[in-house]
Amino acid sequence: MDTPPITSMARLAAAQHGAVSVKQLRGAGLTARAQKTAVAAGWLLHVAPNVVVAAGSPDTWYRRLWSGLLALDGKGWVSHEAAAALHGLDRALTDAVEFTVRRGSRKLTCSATVHTTKQLGPLDLVTINGLRSSSATRTIIDLARARIPEHRLEAAIDSAVRLGLSAPIVLERRLTELRGPGQWGARALDGLLVDSGGESMLERRFLALMREAGLPRPTTQAIQRRDRRHVARVDFLFDPFAVIVEVTGRRGHSLPTERGRDAQRRNELTDLGFRVFEYTWAHVTERRAWVMSTMRQRLIAAGWVPGSLTSP
Repeated sequence: MDTPPITSMARLAAAQHGAVSVKQLRGAGLTARAQKTAVAAGWLLHVAPNVVVAAGSPDTWYRRLWSGLLALDGKGWVSHEAAAALHGLDRALTDAVEFTVRRGSRKLTCSATVHTTKQLGPLDLVTINGLRSSSATRTIIDLARARIPEHRLEAAIDSAVRLGLSAPIVLERRLTELRGPGQWGARALDGLLVDSGGESMLERRFLALMREAGLPRPTTQAIQRRDRRHVARVDFLFDPFAVIVEVTGRRGHSLPTERGRDAQRRNELTDLGFRVFEYTWAHVTERRAWVMSTMRQRLIAAGWVPGSLTSP
């Protein structure tokens, strides 16, 4: 038995947060006359020349994204600030509605911000909750090109790494591919990638201190196991020297159960032969020289030869 047009339309609307394109209505079997009747009765509301929404559906951010994509008739994708929010990147603007289309695409009416691009790679687009979007890597590059504030770009990079959506080497490679004479002048991104690899602003600051002090760059988020059992994922591992460093945020762990887990974790890492050190937010941000000095002393004691960035 064929599905009635109104049922097909309702299913489409439900899957797209209330938004449906006129093309989809026709595909579902709803005629222009039936559409006009539904609009006159208040069952459908026009939000763009070729897009309607179901009456009663909430005017959410997702509905606005769907409406924009439908208005662009499959030629666009969520990008920039909106894509950052869709990926869940830190410090993203959660109410942004932005899209990108290929340069030269037929102009379509869309009330949101629409960017254009000449370059689009096979890995630049992904689908999130049914929405076509730029990948986290391409989103970060787009945000850098748009010159968002540095602290927000830092947060976007670090959270993308933390969430497993990108990696410094992937960002560097794609930026190189997109860069050209007079294009993609993302100097801020070039600079920020130097100290990327951690998962937070605090970890980024610690990596910067190691670089400024001329100390070896540690492995970030290194997993340690014992008898094939997971022991810990540590913030920084200076592998050749069996030195581990953890950095603690402003709040740290204050509950007895959290402190107990931390103590057990530290003891097991010590049993594995590591020397474990900890620096707080205040240490890394307010006592920079002390952190660099103590790390230099600790690495030398562990066998590091000053001036060498590799194992002795």
